[in-house]
Amino acid sequence: MLMDHTVHLILMDVMMPRLNGLSAVMKIRETKNIPIIILSAKTEESDKIIGLSMGADDYVSKPFSTEELVARVRAQLRRYMTLGSVYNTEPGSEEIQLGDLVLNKDQKQMYVNGEEVRLTATEYKIVELLMSYPGRVFSSEEIYSRVWNEDAYAVENTVMVHIRRIREKIEIDPKNPKYLKVVWGIGYKMEKI
Repeated sequence: MLMDHTVHLILMDVMMPRLNGLSAVMKIRETKNIPIIILSAKTEESDKIIGLSMGADDYVSKPFSTEELVARVRAQLRRYMTLGSVYNTEPGSEEIQLGDLVLNKDQKQMYVNGEEVRLTATEYKIVELLMSYPGRVFSSEEIYSRVWNEDAYAVENTVMVHIRRIREKIEIDPKNPKYLKVVWGIGYKMEKI
């Protein structure tokens, strides 16, 4: 349905038949950069953090007022319509730039301050994923399943080692990174610059 119609925003309930809302958000995020607002009866802070880290742009707890929901929808649409393409986040862009980082997807090359940086195939896939969605937090499990195309079980150390190696190649000060950030207890993200 998303492929057949122009959609500018999705309101997603977490509790749905067949496919859970969070799984649907992750699936949509593989190809789309449109705003997603989660509606849920789950009100715990941890539920909200999980929803946002899986790719949602906002999380509204039930019950909510119509006015609040409309205001949140307008805010997301305003941001998407004015800033949605600034970061070249749509799949198919041949080049992604964040600050001094440039990823040429056609040539499969990474440049930092105009200098080519050699990445392994796995490092390249991780960087491409994170740079394609700047500011979005990816869990270690999601990075692993998307990059290695395997089910992810106890993969934190594997992903952490690759993230450390990438930082050593792209950051001026890998211990105090400007671009590739850890969100403690949740995952990793490429900072919007």
